[in-house]
Amino acid sequence: MTADAPLTQTDIAAIAARLDRPIVLVGLMGAGKSTVGRRLANMLGRQFVDADDAIEVAAQRSIPEIFDEFGEDYFRDGERRVIARLIEEERGVIATGGGAFVDAQTRALILERALAVWIDCDIDTLVERTARRNTRPLLRGGDPKAILTGLLERRQPFYEQAQLRVRGENNPHTDTALAIIKAIDEWL
Repeated sequence: MTADAPLTQTDIAAIAARLDRPIVLVGLMGAGKSTVGRRLANMLGRQFVDADDAIEVAAQRSIPEIFDEFGEDYFRDGERRVIARLIEEERGVIATGGGAFVDAQTRALILERALAVWIDCDIDTLVERTARRNTRPLLRGGDPKAILTGLLERRQPFYEQAQLRVRGENNPHTDTALAIIKAIDEWL
């Protein structure tokens, strides 16, 4: 298979069979981790789990409620525990919240026991995508473009530690999922 050749179902199945660890998607909010993750898991014949959903189930409250009642440090501690459990339980695809990979312990765990894939998007795409829902605690009360730009500046050194980096642009999420599969094939 050449780098430009389209992947067949047989190719994808062979790549999935060689992968012995969960895939953990990292990147800023709006990068498409959940949507791409669902498509990627489906293509690979694996389970998908959104770490934010798992956190809300475990805490029995929404992420904005956790932030409001207990603060970000409390949230990150719970997030780390949930991601550790998901990595232990899953050989599928795990979408993380945008700040999860910034935490040193969470990042070390992911890098050791999983395959981290940074879905990297330009700021304008992130602003457009995050404007669709008002559920992002870190975007409340400010200019989303300025906030996302600042988050990227602070978080990029951490995201760059992921084993793989794939651009997630304003194209179909299936294209990003296929780019991840090709990157995994090269990494393996």
